[in-house]
Amino acid sequence: MFSNSSKYALKAVLYLAVNASESNKIMAKNLSEPINVPQAYISKLLQDLTKHGVVSSTRGPNGGFYLNEKNMATPLINVITIIDGDSNLNACLLSINRCNSDHPCPLHDFAASYRENLLDNLEHKTIEDMVKDIKNEKSFLPF
Repeated sequence: MFSNSSKYALKAVLYLAVNASESNKIMAKNLSEPINVPQAYISKLLQDLTKHGVVSSTRGPNGGFYLNEKNMATPLINVITIIDGDSNLNACLLSINRCNSDHPCPLHDFAASYRENLLDNLEHKTIEDMVKDIKNEKSFLPF
């Protein structure tokens, strides 16, 4: 349901949200290793996320990436749709192109409620909500 690019983007955003600030920016080369994503790949993702206002950045010798208050209020769905569009979120689980509610695949109806619940959660949960869960030890990041 999520592409590798979306997963990497979510990991990067959460890592920055927990570990970076305007006074403690993190460069792409220093983000690459802890989240286990090649530097060139993460740089491209961060460029897209910065362009769309999900991540903040500063250029120069003291530059890097961080999240500010406005960035933290971003719903998780935005991170995914910036990277993938919405096609993966609505894609058939069996990858059947013609699958839809008029011509459902065998898993379509089964997956519909799961998909609706997931989309609802992604639309209403923000980056800040995830950081609170991490800080309150309701969830964890292994980096």
